[in-house]
Amino acid sequence: MKIIGLTGGIGMGKSTAANAFRRAHIPVFDADAAVHRLQAQGGAALPAIAAAFPGTVVDDVLDRARLRTAVVGNEAAIKRLEAIIHPRVRRMERAFLTHARRTGAPAAVLDIPLLLETGGQKRVDLVVVVSAPYALQMVRVRRRRGMTEAQIQSIIARQMPDSQKRRLADVVVRTGLSRNTALRPLHRLIRSLRP
Repeated sequence: MKIIGLTGGIGMGKSTAANAFRRAHIPVFDADAAVHRLQAQGGAALPAIAAAFPGTVVDDVLDRARLRTAVVGNEAAIKRLEAIIHPRVRRMERAFLTHARRTGAPAAVLDIPLLLETGGQKRVDLVVVVSAPYALQMVRVRRRRGMTEAQIQSIIARQMPDSQKRRLADVVVRTGLSRNTALRPLHRLIRSLRP
């Protein structure tokens, strides 16, 4: 089974790429969704988050705005949160890959925003980077997220520059033009994965 790492900065259009794989019946592990499950009411990470960041979990519900305020721009706090979240997400990822192998999937996608920043390219056979011009990235992020400009800039600063990600990619998906232009390299890749 071929393992594909799908990555790209915030607002680059990774969801569109992930959906193209799903439509082709290639299983996709969404690391962001895994984090949300861990942080949802009753989630496995909530007790550790509550202990590490007092006041961010009330009545078994995570206050995401408070957690964001507690960690964004604070490197020590980010590391504390990552130490809670990342090992749990990796266990979920391994379970996903085991299931994909058992079902005979020819390929599986790991949709991980910080794949390259965390050395995750060592766990995959192929890296797909989704890229868009900076101005478009900022428009997308501002449109759909309830974050301040400072919070957006802090997140972007923690991510590897887009130009560097593109250099490390096996396939680059450019989402700044038309949808058809963006999906063309993905469709070629998907066709090559079919037995």
